[in-house]
Amino acid sequence: MDSAILDELTERARGLVTDGRRALLGITGAPGAGKTTLAVALVERLRRDGLEVANVPMDGFHLADAALTERGTLDRKGAIETFDVYGYLALLRRLRNELEHDVLAPDFERTLEQPIAGAITVRPEGRLVVSEGNYLLDDEGGWADVRAALDEVWFVDVPDDIRVERLVRRHVEFGKPEAEARAWVAQVDEPNARRVIARQSAADLTVDGTLI
Repeated sequence: MDSAILDELTERARGLVTDGRRALLGITGAPGAGKTTLAVALVERLRRDGLEVANVPMDGFHLADAALTERGTLDRKGAIETFDVYGYLALLRRLRNELEHDVLAPDFERTLEQPIAGAITVRPEGRLVVSEGNYLLDDEGGWADVRAALDEVWFVDVPDDIRVERLVRRHVEFGKPEAEARAWVAQVDEPNARRVIARQSAADLTVDGTLI
């Protein structure tokens, strides 16, 4: 990742932290934009600089396959309706307000493609939480409250051709044949991407994803 860009983003993130409260930073963008890469790099840099920071991705609130099957949405996994928005919102509010004890958060296991409960510990001394996910700027239902719960949301922007190829490679790496991966990107990921991109103007900052 471009070191000068990371320096600037690190200082901006650090500036969200004030005494007596925990700051919540959201990182969003279309599927394949590089949200996770940015979140990991930012958290690692801040920790190296001595700040206690947690990485709590929205993907921990993916519905499990059993729940998706029950709802008839397994073939749309990753769409906005396949996340537990109110569970995510409740966690953000707990992270904001519960500073006297550990708060446990779920993660998402890419190999299993399933959420894992209680996998992340946010300790009382942590004063910044970074949370990345697709729908942080959406204004439907509980998602509008998610946006309001975050101090800032950054949007990672990258040209569609680069982003699509990243997505295809990711699906192939996790077991899909290339033809199936391309079909999934076209039929599932890209409709989700259009929805995410439509909300870009609501972000506090746009980050050039080609530099990630």
